[in-house]
Amino acid sequence: MRVLLIGDVVGRPGRRIVHERLPDLIGQYDIDFTVANGENAAGGNGLTHEVADQLWDDGIDVLTSGNHIFDKREVLDFIDDSEQVLRPLNYPAGVPGRGVTVRTARGGQRVAVLNVSGRSFMPSQYDDPFQAVDDALARLEPVDALLVDMHAETTSEKMALGWYLDGRVSVVVGTHTHVQTADERILPRGTGFLTDLGMTGPYNSVLGVRTELVLEKLRRQMPVRFETANGPAQLCGLVVTIEGGRTTELERLFIRES
Repeated sequence: MRVLLIGDVVGRPGRRIVHERLPDLIGQYDIDFTVANGENAAGGNGLTHEVADQLWDDGIDVLTSGNHIFDKREVLDFIDDSEQVLRPLNYPAGVPGRGVTVRTARGGQRVAVLNVSGRSFMPSQYDDPFQAVDDALARLEPVDALLVDMHAETTSEKMALGWYLDGRVSVVVGTHTHVQTADERILPRGTGFLTDLGMTGPYNSVLGVRTELVLEKLRRQMPVRFETANGPAQLCGLVVTIEGGRTTELERLFIRES
């Protein structure tokens, strides 16, 4: 089976390029299952039901997230009931939502998706991500593919989780930094890995934000309200071929509008 993993979708430009390009990508690569990180899909921060519906209609099967998932309070109205929206599974007990889901791919395969957050330079409330993944895997029934989104700041923490899970999951990808890395590889025991998928959003920006606003903030150190940039968009992702629960091929994607 083939899986497409899409990096952090940011605002209207990110949603637009997903809407315009995803159907062709699904056909071109014969994609069976698609995951995207959607924590910044609504206005650059958070997720709403309307935006989630749009992304599902476009062909996204599961939306993962991270530290911005609760930035739009509307998400609380549906995150408990949705099996297609994940928040990091290592939030403390009692936080709304779920960190793992099992869905059926287009070819009938059973696919588990786990969403976990790193702790380095991230909000301090997260529990140990390694133990959280161990606990989730121990509860899972057998599936055909197991995908992990590690939403983390540091490359080392993402790499460490990849090595920790090598041979136990199909693929580990990082999100959060909005900068795609060029280190896609298959680890020795068959787990596909990419440190960061990158951003799906405005190309002429600083991590999706209007450049002049970021420069104002960094140069003057004054409060600035960030806004999503406009203009041409980019789509970042990874196509993974999985056989017998292990990755056999990887292809990194970087698509830019002219």
